[in-house]
Amino acid sequence: MKAIQITAYGNPLEGLEVVDIAEPPPPGPGEVLISVEFAPVNHNDLLLIGGKFPVHPELPSVGGNEGVGVVLQVGSGVENVKEGDRVTPPLYSFTWRERMVIPAKDLVPLPKDADPQQLSMLRINPPTAALLLSEFADLKPGDWVVQNCANSGVGRAVIAIAKGRGFKTVNFVRRQEQVAEVEAAGGDLVLVDEGDATEKVAGLVGDGRVLLALDGISGNATARLISALSTGGTLVNYAQMSGDMSAPGDLRPLMRKSITLHNFYQARKEFLPKIPEILRESIELIRTGKLHVPVAAIYPMSSIKEAVAHTQRGGKVLLGIADTH
Repeated sequence: MKAIQITAYGNPLEGLEVVDIAEPPPPGPGEVLISVEFAPVNHNDLLLIGGKFPVHPELPSVGGNEGVGVVLQVGSGVENVKEGDRVTPPLYSFTWRERMVIPAKDLVPLPKDADPQQLSMLRINPPTAALLLSEFADLKPGDWVVQNCANSGVGRAVIAIAKGRGFKTVNFVRRQEQVAEVEAAGGDLVLVDEGDATEKVAGLVGDGRVLLALDGISGNATARLISALSTGGTLVNYAQMSGDMSAPGDLRPLMRKSITLHNFYQARKEFLPKIPEILRESIELIRTGKLHVPVAAIYPMSSIKEAVAHTQRGGKVLLGIADTH
């Protein structure tokens, strides 16, 4: 069967290869065999291939950190899913292959009326968004959350989950043409991330409290989020899309406003027991269309280099694993 392997750490355009690998064995006790339908090409996939991610498999290794597939066969003792059910594999299962055997323990049958392309993006961004909203600040209905990278998968999940929990969102985007797009996704306030954006926030939220800032860019963009926070607020960094790892500009507001800083990594042990409930919440948002990430392109496995290049330029890219030609 076909698979995409990481052959060397470094440049993702050079370290990936489409290969033939052995079929997986029949599922053992507590396991299922699935046929993979779609798998995203995420920025954290590119970080992993570049050797800059906590997950560091021995090479050569199949790539792919999330996806969706259909159960072909169940092993003994499996009762929570059956043949024909659509499921999403556990995080970091290396999904860029046609078929795979995975543990059945935490799998749930996904709704048949939910878009499988959207379900393929279920395991990383929605749990990240939900945990960012729940684990770092004591938010109450009506409180404000400010975020950059608002048109990303995490940003859209933050908007949908925050709205469901009664929070309001201030959303920074990089370009003017993205404003209407994020407003259509449910963002309460959407502003271009530029010098005077934080002054506009203060006027627009009025007496509202901006207690949580979510940073997916880093660098100068982080400093603007700090300025937008209310006194006693919390800033959480979860990604560095700008590539700028420097300190966030003028640090005086951190002291003057008593801002608390955190870094986020989803796979921390204390978060794992909370993931099943978060997935149930997110599945319903996807099923009802309240959480939807526009897909820029779907590539066959044979076009993995084109898929990576597209991801590097920007836009959500999926691999159509069922189409290997």
